[in-house]
Amino acid sequence: MIKKLHGVHLPHKKDTEHKECVHIPLPKTVKIPMLMNMGAPCTPLVKVGDTVTVGQKIGDTDAFFSVPVHASVSGTVTAITDHLGANGATCKAVEIETDGKQTVCPDLKPPVITDRESLAKAVRESGVVGLGGAGFPTHIKLNPKTKIDTLLINGAECEPYITSDYRQMVESPEDIINGIKLLMQHLDIPKAKIGIENNKPEAVKVLVQMADQYPEIDIAPLPTTYPQGAEKVMIYNTTGRIVKEGQLPSDVGVIVMNVSTVAFIYRYAQTGMPLTERRLTIDGDTIKNPCNLIVPIGTSVAEALEFAKCDTDRVKKLISGGPMMGMCLYTPDTPICKPNNAILAFEHITEVEETACIRCGRCMRACPLRLMPTELEKAYKTKNVEALQKFKLGLCMNCGSCTFVCPAGHKLAETNQLAKALLPRK
Repeated sequence: MIKKLHGVHLPHKKDTEHKECVHIPLPKTVKIPMLMNMGAPCTPLVKVGDTVTVGQKIGDTDAFFSVPVHASVSGTVTAITDHLGANGATCKAVEIETDGKQTVCPDLKPPVITDRESLAKAVRESGVVGLGGAGFPTHIKLNPKTKIDTLLINGAECEPYITSDYRQMVESPEDIINGIKLLMQHLDIPKAKIGIENNKPEAVKVLVQMADQYPEIDIAPLPTTYPQGAEKVMIYNTTGRIVKEGQLPSDVGVIVMNVSTVAFIYRYAQTGMPLTERRLTIDGDTIKNPCNLIVPIGTSVAEALEFAKCDTDRVKKLISGGPMMGMCLYTPDTPICKPNNAILAFEHITEVEETACIRCGRCMRACPLRLMPTELEKAYKTKNVEALQKFKLGLCMNCGSCTFVCPAGHKLAETNQLAKALLPRK
Protein backbone atom coordinates (compact mmCIF):
# COMPACT_ATOMS: atom_id res chain seq x y z
CA MET A 1 0.00 0.00 0.00
CA ILE A 2 1.57 3.28 -1.15
CA LYS A 3 1.30 6.18 1.29
CA LYS A 4 0.04 9.41 -0.22
CA LEU A 5 1.69 12.80 0.17
CA HIS A 6 -0.27 15.53 1.91
CA GLY A 7 -1.74 18.55 0.19
CA VAL A 8 -4.58 21.02 0.58
CA HIS A 9 -8.27 20.75 -0.19
CA LEU A 10 -9.38 23.44 -2.62
CA PRO A 11 -12.88 24.38 -3.80
CA HIS A 12 -13.16 22.64 -7.17
CA LYS A 13 -15.45 25.09 -9.01
CA LYS A 14 -15.51 22.79 -12.04
CA ASP A 15 -18.41 24.69 -13.61
CA THR A 16 -17.50 23.55 -17.11
CA GLU A 17 -16.99 19.81 -16.54
CA HIS A 18 -20.15 18.97 -18.50
CA LYS A 19 -19.52 21.58 -21.21
CA GLU A 20 -18.42 19.84 -24.41
CA CYS A 21 -15.57 21.52 -26.26
CA VAL A 22 -16.65 23.78 -29.12
CA HIS A 23 -14.62 25.49 -31.83
CA ILE A 24 -14.45 29.25 -31.65
CA PRO A 25 -15.29 31.16 -34.87
CA LEU A 26 -12.17 31.72 -36.96
CA PRO A 27 -10.53 34.99 -35.87
CA LYS A 28 -9.74 37.66 -38.46
CA THR A 29 -6.12 37.79 -37.33
CA VAL A 30 -3.78 35.74 -35.17
CA LYS A 31 -0.51 36.68 -33.50
CA ILE A 32 1.79 33.67 -33.09
CA PRO A 33 4.78 34.15 -30.75
CA MET A 34 8.06 32.47 -31.64
CA LEU A 35 8.49 31.39 -28.00
CA MET A 36 5.67 29.36 -26.43
CA ASN A 37 7.70 26.90 -24.36
CA MET A 38 10.58 26.58 -21.93
CA GLY A 39 13.81 27.08 -23.83
CA ALA A 40 15.01 29.02 -26.82
CA PRO A 41 12.84 31.17 -29.10
CA CYS A 42 12.44 30.39 -32.79
CA THR A 43 13.45 32.57 -35.71
CA PRO A 44 10.64 33.48 -38.13
CA LEU A 45 10.84 31.57 -41.43
CA VAL A 46 8.37 33.87 -43.19
CA LYS A 47 8.29 37.54 -44.08
CA VAL A 48 5.62 40.19 -44.46
CA GLY A 49 3.49 39.52 -47.53
CA ASP A 50 4.01 35.75 -47.55
CA THR A 51 1.00 33.48 -47.94
CA VAL A 52 0.83 30.68 -45.35
CA THR A 53 -1.31 27.59 -44.88
CA VAL A 54 -2.51 25.67 -41.83
CA GLY A 55 0.27 23.58 -40.35
CA GLN A 56 3.05 25.30 -42.29
CA LYS A 57 6.24 25.76 -40.29
CA ILE A 58 6.74 29.50 -39.73
CA GLY A 59 9.45 29.44 -37.06
CA ASP A 60 12.32 27.17 -36.00
CA THR A 61 15.71 27.08 -34.31
CA ASP A 62 18.77 24.84 -34.11
CA ALA A 63 18.50 24.85 -30.30
CA PHE A 64 17.77 21.41 -28.85
CA PHE A 65 15.67 22.81 -25.99
CA SER A 66 12.95 24.22 -28.23
CA VAL A 67 10.32 23.24 -30.78
CA PRO A 68 9.19 24.71 -34.11
CA VAL A 69 6.15 26.94 -34.54
CA HIS A 70 3.42 26.42 -37.14
CA ALA A 71 0.69 28.55 -38.68
CA SER A 72 -2.72 27.92 -37.13
CA VAL A 73 -4.60 29.59 -39.99
CA SER A 74 -4.23 30.16 -43.70
CA GLY A 75 -3.77 33.70 -44.89
CA THR A 76 -1.18 36.45 -45.33
CA VAL A 77 1.62 37.54 -43.02
CA THR A 78 0.94 41.18 -42.22
CA ALA A 79 3.65 41.92 -39.64
CA ILE A 80 6.54 40.51 -37.64
CA THR A 81 6.59 42.29 -34.32
CA ASP A 82 8.17 42.17 -30.89
CA HIS A 83 6.08 40.29 -28.34
CA LEU A 84 6.18 40.50 -24.53
CA GLY A 85 4.99 37.27 -22.92
CA ALA A 86 3.14 36.95 -19.63
CA ASN A 87 6.36 35.69 -18.01
CA GLY A 88 8.28 38.80 -19.06
CA ALA A 89 10.24 37.11 -21.87
CA THR A 90 10.36 38.86 -25.25
CA CYS A 91 10.45 37.31 -28.70
CA LYS A 92 9.32 37.90 -32.25
CA ALA A 93 5.70 37.20 -33.25
CA VAL A 94 4.20 36.54 -36.67
CA GLU A 95 0.87 38.24 -37.34
CA ILE A 96 -1.38 36.62 -39.94
CA GLU A 97 -4.57 37.94 -41.53
CA THR A 98 -6.80 34.93 -42.13
CA ASP A 99 -8.37 34.26 -45.53
CA GLY A 100 -11.23 32.20 -44.09
CA LYS A 101 -10.32 29.12 -46.16
CA GLN A 102 -8.20 27.20 -43.64
CA THR A 103 -6.21 25.68 -46.48
CA VAL A 104 -4.05 22.86 -45.16
CA CYS A 105 -0.33 22.88 -45.95
CA PRO A 106 0.17 20.49 -48.91
CA ASP A 107 3.47 19.22 -47.46
CA LEU A 108 1.86 17.66 -44.41
CA LYS A 109 1.84 13.89 -44.13
CA PRO A 110 1.92 11.38 -41.26
CA PRO A 111 5.46 10.87 -39.94
CA VAL A 112 7.23 7.55 -40.38
CA ILE A 113 7.85 6.25 -36.85
CA THR A 114 9.82 3.04 -36.49
CA ASP A 115 11.91 3.46 -33.35
CA ARG A 116 12.79 5.76 -30.45
CA GLU A 117 14.89 8.11 -32.58
CA SER A 118 12.24 8.59 -35.27
CA LEU A 119 9.56 9.05 -32.58
CA ALA A 120 11.55 11.81 -30.86
CA LYS A 121 12.21 13.50 -34.21
CA ALA A 122 8.53 13.36 -35.16
CA VAL A 123 7.43 14.70 -31.78
CA ARG A 124 9.82 17.64 -32.09
CA GLU A 125 8.59 18.40 -35.61
CA SER A 126 4.99 18.39 -34.33
CA GLY A 127 5.78 21.41 -32.17
CA VAL A 128 4.20 19.86 -29.09
CA VAL A 129 5.09 20.94 -25.56
CA GLY A 130 3.61 19.85 -22.25
CA LEU A 131 -0.07 20.72 -22.53
CA GLY A 132 -0.67 20.59 -18.79
CA GLY A 133 0.57 24.17 -18.56
CA ALA A 134 4.34 23.87 -18.06
CA GLY A 135 5.37 24.07 -21.72
CA PHE A 136 8.33 21.69 -21.44
CA PRO A 137 9.44 20.51 -24.93
CA THR A 138 8.03 16.98 -25.10
CA HIS A 139 10.67 15.44 -27.37
CA ILE A 140 13.34 15.94 -24.70
CA LYS A 141 11.53 13.48 -22.42
CA LEU A 142 11.83 10.81 -25.10
CA ASN A 143 15.62 10.61 -24.84
CA PRO A 144 16.21 9.51 -21.23
CA LYS A 145 19.67 8.42 -20.12
CA THR A 146 18.27 5.72 -17.84
CA LYS A 147 16.00 2.72 -18.32
CA ILE A 148 12.32 3.61 -18.10
CA ASP A 149 9.86 1.05 -16.76
CA THR A 150 6.78 3.21 -16.23
CA LEU A 151 4.97 5.70 -18.45
CA LEU A 152 2.90 7.86 -16.10
CA ILE A 153 0.03 9.80 -17.63
CA ASN A 154 -1.15 12.85 -15.69
CA GLY A 155 -4.92 13.23 -15.70
CA ALA A 156 -5.21 14.82 -12.25
CA GLU A 157 -6.17 18.36 -13.33
CA CYS A 158 -6.19 19.38 -9.67
CA GLU A 159 -6.49 23.16 -10.03
CA PRO A 160 -9.92 24.78 -9.54
CA TYR A 161 -11.97 25.75 -12.60
CA ILE A 162 -9.90 23.94 -15.28
CA THR A 163 -11.66 21.09 -17.12
CA SER A 164 -9.93 21.01 -20.51
CA ASP A 165 -8.05 17.77 -19.72
CA TYR A 166 -11.23 16.26 -18.28
CA ARG A 167 -13.06 16.94 -21.54
CA GLN A 168 -10.18 15.30 -23.44
CA MET A 169 -10.59 12.20 -21.27
CA VAL A 170 -14.36 11.89 -21.70
CA GLU A 171 -14.63 13.08 -25.31
CA SER A 172 -11.68 11.26 -26.92
CA PRO A 173 -10.33 8.62 -24.53
CA GLU A 174 -9.28 6.42 -27.44
CA ASP A 175 -6.67 9.01 -28.47
CA ILE A 176 -5.13 8.79 -25.00
CA ILE A 177 -5.00 4.99 -24.96
CA ASN A 178 -3.63 4.81 -28.50
CA GLY A 179 -1.04 7.47 -27.68
CA ILE A 180 0.08 5.48 -24.66
CA LYS A 181 0.43 2.31 -26.76
CA LEU A 182 2.46 4.22 -29.39
CA LEU A 183 4.86 5.58 -26.79
CA MET A 184 5.21 2.27 -24.94
CA GLN A 185 5.97 0.45 -28.19
CA HIS A 186 8.72 2.75 -29.47
CA LEU A 187 10.23 3.63 -26.08
CA ASP A 188 10.20 0.01 -24.94
CA ILE A 189 8.30 0.80 -21.73
CA PRO A 190 6.60 -2.28 -20.21
CA LYS A 191 3.81 -0.60 -18.24
CA ALA A 192 1.78 2.57 -17.99
CA LYS A 193 -0.35 4.22 -15.32
CA ILE A 194 -2.97 6.92 -15.75
CA GLY A 195 -3.36 8.98 -12.56
CA ILE A 196 -6.79 10.62 -12.17
CA GLU A 197 -8.26 12.33 -9.12
CA ASN A 198 -11.24 10.40 -7.79
CA ASN A 199 -13.54 13.42 -8.16
CA LYS A 200 -13.64 12.57 -11.88
CA PRO A 201 -15.59 9.27 -11.81
CA GLU A 202 -16.79 9.57 -15.40
CA ALA A 203 -13.22 9.91 -16.72
CA VAL A 204 -12.11 6.99 -14.56
CA LYS A 205 -15.00 4.86 -15.81
CA VAL A 206 -14.39 5.65 -19.49
CA LEU A 207 -10.64 5.04 -19.33
CA VAL A 208 -11.03 1.84 -17.29
CA GLN A 209 -13.32 0.51 -20.02
CA MET A 210 -10.90 1.60 -22.75
CA ALA A 211 -7.85 0.11 -21.02
CA ASP A 212 -9.56 -3.12 -19.96
CA GLN A 213 -8.09 -5.06 -22.89
CA TYR A 214 -4.57 -3.80 -22.15
CA PRO A 215 -3.30 -5.29 -18.86
CA GLU A 216 -0.10 -3.25 -19.14
CA ILE A 217 -2.13 -0.02 -18.74
CA ASP A 218 -3.39 0.66 -15.21
CA ILE A 219 -5.86 3.35 -14.12
CA ALA A 220 -4.86 4.83 -10.75
CA PRO A 221 -7.62 6.83 -8.99
CA LEU A 222 -5.99 9.34 -6.64
CA PRO A 223 -7.16 11.34 -3.61
CA THR A 224 -8.70 14.69 -4.46
CA THR A 225 -6.01 16.91 -3.02
CA TYR A 226 -3.89 19.70 -4.46
CA PRO A 227 -1.23 19.58 -5.96
CA GLN A 228 -1.99 16.02 -7.07
CA GLY A 229 -0.87 16.81 -10.62
CA ALA A 230 2.66 17.90 -9.68
CA GLU A 231 5.22 15.46 -11.12
CA LYS A 232 6.96 14.55 -7.86
CA VAL A 233 3.64 14.15 -6.07
CA MET A 234 2.05 12.00 -8.75
CA ILE A 235 5.13 9.80 -9.09
CA TYR A 236 5.18 9.10 -5.36
CA ASN A 237 1.41 8.63 -5.09
CA THR A 238 1.29 6.10 -7.94
CA THR A 239 4.64 4.30 -7.68
CA GLY A 240 6.05 5.09 -4.24
CA ARG A 241 9.26 6.42 -5.80
CA ILE A 242 10.92 9.59 -4.56
CA VAL A 243 12.40 12.10 -7.01
CA LYS A 244 15.15 13.79 -5.01
CA GLU A 245 16.39 17.35 -5.33
CA GLY A 246 18.22 17.77 -8.63
CA GLN A 247 16.77 14.57 -10.11
CA LEU A 248 14.43 14.13 -13.06
CA PRO A 249 11.53 11.63 -13.19
CA SER A 250 13.61 9.54 -15.61
CA ASP A 251 16.22 9.10 -12.87
CA VAL A 252 13.68 6.92 -11.02
CA GLY A 253 12.54 5.07 -14.16
CA VAL A 254 9.48 7.18 -14.97
CA ILE A 255 8.39 9.44 -17.82
CA VAL A 256 5.44 11.71 -16.99
CA MET A 257 3.15 13.14 -19.68
CA ASN A 258 -0.13 15.00 -19.63
CA VAL A 259 -3.23 13.26 -21.04
CA SER A 260 -3.75 15.95 -23.69
CA THR A 261 -0.11 15.75 -24.77
CA VAL A 262 -0.31 11.97 -25.27
CA ALA A 263 -3.59 12.28 -27.17
CA PHE A 264 -2.10 14.92 -29.47
CA ILE A 265 0.95 12.76 -30.23
CA TYR A 266 -1.34 9.96 -31.42
CA ARG A 267 -3.35 12.32 -33.64
CA TYR A 268 -0.16 13.77 -35.11
CA ALA A 269 1.12 10.27 -35.87
CA GLN A 270 -2.07 9.61 -37.83
CA THR A 271 -2.45 12.91 -39.68
CA GLY A 272 0.86 14.81 -39.66
CA MET A 273 -1.00 17.96 -38.53
CA PRO A 274 1.26 19.78 -36.03
CA LEU A 275 0.08 21.62 -32.93
CA THR A 276 -2.02 24.47 -34.31
CA GLU A 277 -4.95 24.69 -31.89
CA ARG A 278 -5.52 24.57 -28.16
CA ARG A 279 -8.26 23.14 -25.95
CA LEU A 280 -8.88 25.43 -22.96
CA THR A 281 -11.40 26.39 -20.27
CA ILE A 282 -12.88 29.89 -19.99
CA ASP A 283 -14.35 30.67 -16.55
CA GLY A 284 -14.48 33.15 -13.68
CA ASP A 285 -17.05 35.35 -11.98
CA THR A 286 -17.22 37.77 -14.93
CA ILE A 287 -17.98 35.00 -17.44
CA LYS A 288 -21.66 34.56 -18.33
CA ASN A 289 -21.04 31.47 -20.49
CA PRO A 290 -18.32 29.33 -18.86
CA CYS A 291 -17.13 26.94 -21.56
CA ASN A 292 -14.43 24.72 -23.00
CA LEU A 293 -13.12 25.96 -26.34
CA ILE A 294 -10.86 24.79 -29.13
CA VAL A 295 -9.08 27.82 -30.57
CA PRO A 296 -6.37 28.41 -33.19
CA ILE A 297 -3.06 29.22 -31.49
CA GLY A 298 -2.45 32.95 -31.69
CA THR A 299 -6.11 33.90 -31.16
CA SER A 300 -6.33 36.81 -28.74
CA VAL A 301 -7.58 36.17 -25.22
CA ALA A 302 -10.07 39.01 -25.84
CA GLU A 303 -11.82 37.00 -28.58
CA ALA A 304 -12.13 33.93 -26.36
CA LEU A 305 -13.55 36.09 -23.58
CA GLU A 306 -16.03 37.67 -25.98
CA PHE A 307 -17.22 34.23 -27.09
CA ALA A 308 -17.74 33.29 -23.42
CA LYS A 309 -19.75 36.49 -22.87
CA CYS A 310 -17.31 38.07 -20.46
CA ASP A 311 -18.28 41.37 -18.80
CA THR A 312 -14.89 42.93 -19.48
CA ASP A 313 -15.68 46.13 -17.57
CA ARG A 314 -15.78 44.12 -14.34
CA VAL A 315 -12.53 42.20 -14.82
CA LYS A 316 -9.91 43.05 -12.21
CA LYS A 317 -7.66 40.00 -12.61
CA LEU A 318 -7.04 37.98 -15.75
CA ILE A 319 -5.19 34.68 -15.33
CA SER A 320 -3.65 32.30 -17.85
CA GLY A 321 -3.94 28.86 -16.23
CA GLY A 322 -5.34 28.07 -12.81
CA PRO A 323 -5.71 30.36 -9.78
CA MET A 324 -2.90 28.56 -7.91
CA MET A 325 -0.09 28.36 -10.47
CA GLY A 326 -1.33 30.49 -13.35
CA MET A 327 0.17 33.79 -14.51
CA CYS A 328 -1.59 37.14 -14.51
CA LEU A 329 -2.04 38.67 -17.96
CA TYR A 330 -1.37 42.37 -18.38
CA THR A 331 -3.74 42.72 -21.35
CA PRO A 332 -6.55 40.68 -22.97
CA ASP A 333 -4.85 41.29 -26.31
CA THR A 334 -2.35 38.59 -25.36
CA PRO A 335 -2.38 35.65 -27.82
CA ILE A 336 -3.37 32.18 -26.65
CA CYS A 337 -0.25 29.98 -26.73
CA LYS A 338 0.55 26.28 -26.64
CA PRO A 339 0.71 25.79 -22.84
CA ASN A 340 -2.55 27.70 -22.15
CA ASN A 341 -5.15 25.34 -20.66
CA ALA A 342 -7.43 27.99 -19.17
CA ILE A 343 -8.25 31.68 -19.10
CA LEU A 344 -9.89 32.90 -15.89
CA ALA A 345 -11.41 36.38 -15.52
CA PHE A 346 -12.28 37.61 -12.01
CA GLU A 347 -13.80 40.68 -10.44
CA HIS A 348 -13.80 39.58 -6.79
CA ILE A 349 -10.34 38.81 -5.44
CA THR A 350 -9.76 37.91 -1.81
CA GLU A 351 -6.66 39.63 -0.47
CA VAL A 352 -5.42 38.94 3.08
CA GLU A 353 -3.57 41.82 4.72
CA GLU A 354 -0.08 40.67 5.70
CA THR A 355 0.58 40.49 9.42
CA ALA A 356 3.34 38.97 11.56
CA CYS A 357 3.94 35.22 11.28
CA ILE A 358 2.32 33.44 14.26
CA ARG A 359 4.43 30.27 13.83
CA CYS A 360 1.31 28.13 13.40
CA GLY A 361 3.03 25.63 11.08
CA ARG A 362 0.15 25.45 8.59
CA CYS A 363 2.47 26.10 5.67
CA MET A 364 4.69 23.15 6.59
CA ARG A 365 1.70 20.83 6.99
CA ALA A 366 0.28 21.97 3.65
CA CYS A 367 3.51 21.49 1.70
CA PRO A 368 3.46 18.05 0.03
CA LEU A 369 7.26 17.92 0.20
CA ARG A 370 7.38 19.01 3.84
CA LEU A 371 9.50 22.09 3.26
CA MET A 372 9.72 24.92 5.78
CA PRO A 373 8.39 28.02 3.97
CA THR A 374 8.86 30.32 6.97
CA GLU A 375 12.56 29.46 7.17
CA LEU A 376 12.91 29.93 3.41
CA GLU A 377 11.20 33.32 3.68
CA LYS A 378 13.62 34.36 6.43
CA ALA A 379 16.61 33.16 4.40
CA TYR A 380 15.43 35.09 1.34
CA LYS A 381 14.99 38.31 3.28
CA THR A 382 18.56 38.03 4.60
CA LYS A 383 19.86 36.76 1.24
CA ASN A 384 21.28 33.70 3.01
CA VAL A 385 22.01 31.35 0.11
CA GLU A 386 23.48 28.69 2.39
CA ALA A 387 20.22 28.54 4.36
CA LEU A 388 18.15 28.42 1.15
CA GLN A 389 20.12 25.36 0.11
CA LYS A 390 19.97 23.81 3.59
CA PHE A 391 16.17 24.05 3.61
CA LYS A 392 15.93 22.54 0.09
CA LEU A 393 14.54 25.50 -1.85
CA GLY A 394 15.29 23.61 -5.07
CA LEU A 395 12.53 21.12 -4.25
CA CYS A 396 9.82 23.81 -4.15
CA MET A 397 7.33 23.38 -6.99
CA ASN A 398 5.68 26.78 -6.36
CA CYS A 399 2.32 25.07 -6.06
CA GLY A 400 1.09 27.87 -3.79
CA SER A 401 -0.25 25.62 -1.01
CA CYS A 402 1.73 27.50 1.64
CA THR A 403 0.39 30.87 0.52
CA PHE A 404 -3.15 29.46 0.36
CA VAL A 405 -3.21 28.36 4.02
CA CYS A 406 -1.19 31.19 5.60
CA PRO A 407 -3.46 33.10 8.06
CA ALA A 408 -0.95 35.95 8.15
CA GLY A 409 -1.24 36.58 4.40
CA HIS A 410 2.43 35.94 3.60
CA LYS A 411 3.09 35.27 -0.08
CA LEU A 412 5.37 32.36 0.68
CA ALA A 413 5.30 30.62 -2.70
CA GLU A 414 6.01 33.88 -4.49
CA THR A 415 8.93 34.48 -2.14
CA ASN A 416 10.33 31.03 -2.92
CA GLN A 417 10.19 31.80 -6.64
CA LEU A 418 12.14 35.02 -6.13
CA ALA A 419 14.60 33.20 -3.86
CA LYS A 420 15.47 30.70 -6.58
CA ALA A 421 17.20 33.50 -8.47
CA LEU A 422 19.76 33.59 -5.65
CA LEU A 423 20.76 29.94 -6.04
CA PRO A 424 23.93 29.21 -8.00
CA ARG A 425 23.24 27.99 -11.52
CA LYS A 426 24.32 24.45 -12.39
